[in-house]
Amino acid sequence: MVPTMLHSNVSPAVSSHSPRTTLAWTVGALACLLAWDALGQDRALAHAFGTGSGFPMRDQWFFVQVLHEGARRTAWFFLLLLTLGVWWPVGLLQRIDLGERLQLAVSVLVALGAVSSLKSLSATSCPWDLAEFGGVARYASHWALGIADGGGGRCFPAGHASTGFAFVGGYFALRRRQPRAARLWLAASLAAGLILGGAQQVRGAHFMSHTLWTGWLCWTSGWLCDLAAGGLRQRFAVVDSQLPPRPAPHAAP
Repeated sequence: MVPTMLHSNVSPAVSSHSPRTTLAWTVGALACLLAWDALGQDRALAHAFGTGSGFPMRDQWFFVQVLHEGARRTAWFFLLLLTLGVWWPVGLLQRIDLGERLQLAVSVLVALGAVSSLKSLSATSCPWDLAEFGGVARYASHWALGIADGGGGRCFPAGHASTGFAFVGGYFALRRRQPRAARLWLAASLAAGLILGGAQQVRGAHFMSHTLWTGWLCWTSGWLCDLAAGGLRQRFAVVDSQLPPRPAPHAAP
């Protein structure tokens, strides 16, 4: 018999999580992102925090030690707990099955990997590298693929914001059995990503579009992980239905 961790009876409420609804939210968010890029508001917002001499808050202790270094270490520690929780669940993780716990941990890693991979290929430099903020690079849109701007590049999308946004995938893993917890998890992940991305915006490390695109990428990768996990559940359910039933155990004399 295939283990129940890969397929289990799901309440009727699951049917309300329509792929069409998720697709609508995903496409709607994408349209908003494209509109933000088209309006060219990145530089205007960056000038609210930076001057020709740089960004005054770049080395501010709270932004550097708490919202950057501290948040990064906390996120990796939390991911370690989620990974260990796949086999040794506590608290909320005890209320979902093994397959869903595995999906939660994997979705975080996939999101982080997606953002990191795109970042490594980016020729876009950070705001604090631009000449208009005291650096040496010239501004180039992150859509100007392959065009070097004279700076260090590798600034798009926002890697630090992904330490919050990457956990968005937990919403999909939780929503079948724990819908209220899933909504709270989603709100917390989005808030963390926006706060961390906002802190980097103030420091001059990223444009707002970098943060917003990171959020969208993490949401989308979490959804794709959910679709893949759902496909596996269905496949194992079909295989399990074709296996002969186990014989009933003999009663003790």
